[in-house]
Amino acid sequence: MAASTHTVTNQPPPLVGYDVYGSDRALTEAVERHLDAALLDEARTELTELGRSAGSAQAQEWGAQANENPPTLRTHDRYGHRIDEVDFHPAWHRLLGHAVSAGLTNAWNRPGGHVRRAAGFLVWTQAEAGHGCPLSMTHAAVPALRAEPALAGQWEPLLTSRVYEEGLRPAARKAGALFGMGMTEKQGGSDVRANTTLARGLPGEGEYALTGHKWFCSAPMSDGFLVLGQAPDGLTCFLVPRVLPDGERNVFAIQRLKDKLGNKSNASGEVEFDGTWARRVGEEGRGVRTIIEMVAATRLDCVLGSAAVMRQAVAQAVHHAAHREAFGGPLVDKPLMRNVLADLALESEAATTLGLRLAAAYDAAAAGDERERALLRLAVPAAKYWVTKRCTPLVAEALECLGGNGYVEESGMPRLLREAPLNSLWEGSGNVQALDVLRALNREPRALDAFLTEVGRARGADHRLDAAVKELLHELSDLDGIEARARRLVERMALVLQGSLLVRHAPPEVADAFCGSRLGGDWGRAFGTLAHPLPTGAIVERARVELPS
Repeated sequence: MAASTHTVTNQPPPLVGYDVYGSDRALTEAVERHLDAALLDEARTELTELGRSAGSAQAQEWGAQANENPPTLRTHDRYGHRIDEVDFHPAWHRLLGHAVSAGLTNAWNRPGGHVRRAAGFLVWTQAEAGHGCPLSMTHAAVPALRAEPALAGQWEPLLTSRVYEEGLRPAARKAGALFGMGMTEKQGGSDVRANTTLARGLPGEGEYALTGHKWFCSAPMSDGFLVLGQAPDGLTCFLVPRVLPDGERNVFAIQRLKDKLGNKSNASGEVEFDGTWARRVGEEGRGVRTIIEMVAATRLDCVLGSAAVMRQAVAQAVHHAAHREAFGGPLVDKPLMRNVLADLALESEAATTLGLRLAAAYDAAAAGDERERALLRLAVPAAKYWVTKRCTPLVAEALECLGGNGYVEESGMPRLLREAPLNSLWEGSGNVQALDVLRALNREPRALDAFLTEVGRARGADHRLDAAVKELLHELSDLDGIEARARRLVERMALVLQGSLLVRHAPPEVADAFCGSRLGGDWGRAFGTLAHPLPTGAIVERARVELPS
């Protein structure tokens, strides 16, 4: 009889069957900090249920299936009729249906709605990130549609519904609807004013026929889309339904689906309009101003999506190290590994804390707080620039914590790594965000005042933060060559905002390590280079997920 050679030892258990929400201390503390006490019990219940679902074996299997079976395009039916449909694996629909039923397309119509939705979006994205696109677009379309009250009255109840109905039918025959967006064209990219899609007026009030090509169209199986086109008075925002009210399909030719680096479960299409019926949203010539409300909301979701990917990567890395023996003891207890994990945990907590603070600002702005509205004008593009850029190096380092196991698809880490660059590209890449910050500084002085007021709430609490703010003010006082220095400026703005939030709200060991490394310069050029001595064990323990016994 052959000897047994396959006794498996020293392998961590799967990170499954846990509460994604309840195990995230930075997130749970942020929710309790930003929500009114009267809302907390209900919010905790909702988020705990969602967190347990996100950490379940079922949701993890759905995520794997949706990515292993990406969507496929069917341009024609068997008889040669153009149908332009995208088929998804059933797991995609289950993920999307669960998210919609959890309220992840509606932050606008309930108290504390933005904080509650942001926390839920961050939690559920950890089950699978790709289907976050239609959730984000649907949620973000609401403020843009409100520029046209009649359209908002028709569509908003569907977009904020908790009912997901797949398939193409007239919106009036559905209990819930999803929205996508089409702005960029191949000749212009982020320069949307270079769009060549033409809009010709029709006899009906606010009706147009569109002719053009969209290089990227998000979620092409959605029920409606906000797009930009050139009307007689300039670039204008339009609503394009996939199906017309009489049941006839609108002209919406999906030429191909993009073969992307990651985000495989989600369909991103290239579409053509040829006499496509559309309704104007807002005034002619004010398309960017109309759609920018949607863009701002989706940019915050880019921050939250990156924070979710970072949190899941850190949770996996800490979990692996806590259950892996190496060199005579638990890997998590080795000083150098603990330095790496603590450094990753700092980055993740700073991202989560900032994302939830911005969500709270949305809630306050919706209630009429103009200072919070002004804060968002600067803080959202700055956060979008920095947090999304930090995601890729963090996930790569977290993957390395699992060693060769992390490089294997079964670990889930390669999927996170492929997803990591996405949010830095969507809704305006790094340069677009940096230039948007400069635009806000030049045109909206109240935004800088609100930003400095927010950062200043931690004045005197940490000398490194105070010094960093002073350096930032010096940068702002010198406008010579400011465009070339825009990334440097925006990076500093995001870091001092994160530092201020952590000094005020995080445990002392987290705030001290963040300010010393990110603001004080006592840091190397890779993760795992925190100064010694620091209470890295406490920082790592804070990021650890405890599986139910």
